[in-house]
Amino acid sequence: MFCIAIANQKGGVGKTTSAINLGTALAASGHRVLLIDVDPQGNASTGLGIGHALRTRSSYDVLIDAGGLDQAVVHTAVPKLDIVPATVDLSGAEIELVELDQRTHRLHMALEQSRGEWDIVLIDCPPSLGLLTINAMVAADALLVPLQCEFFALEGLSQLLSTVERIRARFNPALSILGVALTMYDRRNRLTEQVSSDVRAVLGKVVFETVIPRNVRLSEAPSHGLPALIYDHRCSGSEAYMALARELIVRLPKVEAEVAA
Repeated sequence: MFCIAIANQKGGVGKTTSAINLGTALAASGHRVLLIDVDPQGNASTGLGIGHALRTRSSYDVLIDAGGLDQAVVHTAVPKLDIVPATVDLSGAEIELVELDQRTHRLHMALEQSRGEWDIVLIDCPPSLGLLTINAMVAADALLVPLQCEFFALEGLSQLLSTVERIRARFNPALSILGVALTMYDRRNRLTEQVSSDVRAVLGKVVFETVIPRNVRLSEAPSHGLPALIYDHRCSGSEAYMALARELIVRLPKVEAEVAA
């Protein structure tokens, strides 16, 4: 099982869209995928058609109990894609976790009890660097960073990388950067091209070749409770996420070997 946290402390950069559509693409390629929604807004859960009535247990219960992951899993309409949904209870989890033992390792402890049930675990993080995101980074083997092509992108990225270094030093020395995915890419905008060039100059091969374009169908799909890959698999956004998933799989040789076996 390989665990990937999808994180960026800046909101509106495409974290949840990436989590939903990469999860769908990876499941379509034959992997057993679990998506864990730890964002109190619960957009990943809604975007996969998981209504509030189906969220009898959630990632909140998993974090507070440090277990019971299997009881919180909900099957989605996408074959081989499961989700641990989020509820508004997560809004208070940051405060509650402070008083608990192993408060930074609660999600890691829960995942260890279910190791082997899925090939890939994706964690959709909130747009902050609080205890929810720290739990995700401690549990993760690697980090995937969606990065919007805008002026402040590099500044926000440097803050995130500093946090990753602190997580490595204190909690999870094996945490790696799987890749940076450029999102909301608009080829008509010269600033987009400049930001892309700057990011690639600084980070090199860490940046995925595939870019995710601005695409109306990507924005429409969640309102229908569907991944864009199912809502409109021929749109440019869906095609980009399929290409990104193929790139991601190449960077996960261990997972490939396990599935082949």
